[in-house]
Amino acid sequence: MKLFYAPGACSMASHIVLHEIGKPFEIEKVSTKTKVMESGGDFFAINPKGAVPALQLNGGEVLTEGPAILQYVADSNGATDLAPPAGTLARARVQEMLSFVGSELHKSFSPLFHPGKTDAEKDAAREVLQKKFAWLESLLADGRDYLTGPNFTVADAYAFVVTSWTKPMSVSLDAWPKLKDYVARVAARPSVQATMKAEGLI
Repeated sequence: MKLFYAPGACSMASHIVLHEIGKPFEIEKVSTKTKVMESGGDFFAINPKGAVPALQLNGGEVLTEGPAILQYVADSNGATDLAPPAGTLARARVQEMLSFVGSELHKSFSPLFHPGKTDAEKDAAREVLQKKFAWLESLLADGRDYLTGPNFTVADAYAFVVTSWTKPMSVSLDAWPKLKDYVARVAARPSVQATMKAEGLI
């Protein structure tokens, strides 16, 4: 399999999960601005939507959208810790968190990355993020190691990546110590360290 990614972008979650699986895979960097791949090719030829991640499967098919890729990689490799079996409440909880991260947390960061947004609009986005972080803090208040319980799942990979955007966006997590500890705990995983090294982030 081959993952098309941009350093530190949401594609990093798929990169982490591929390392968690432990099977061989390739990566190719994509410029999110020019849509040109590291090899010089046009990324639109891989994904007409122009967004990372995109996962090229062994048969040549291409799968897009992070949550779909995360679940496919786990399911196709029998990694039930990363993605519990379909039809179970545990799986629904993981999907619940994937939906929250994608539609609530990820979306709330968008104005901070947009150069055309005013300072007031960015401040408003930070206020929204604070509410999301407060909810995550309350979720972790029962002492769980990860978002859905004791096991690291694909939802944690996605949540870690999005939450780590606080650093370049100058958003402090000091007000949410349990969330801050959670981010540090995920960051210490060998799969995350390997991904960050491969993407030139450490």
